[in-house]
Amino acid sequence: MRVTVDVDRCSASGQCVLFAPNVFDQREEDGIVILLNPTPAPEDHAAVRQAAIACPTACIHVEET
Repeated sequence: MRVTVDVDRCSASGQCVLFAPNVFDQREEDGIVILLNPTPAPEDHAAVRQAAIACPTACIHVEET
């Protein structure tokens, strides 16, 4: 799996961090997403998929490899 985020589209809702805290974080100053790991471990794949679905602006892109 390869993950990318479009920070320009992020609305800082924090759903990604709730679903996959090993992969996503938020900037302190404005809450915009920070991608911690663009190639998450297999045990995080399901959580990353859920985070992408839950993202209100669809700024998380998941490529299955």
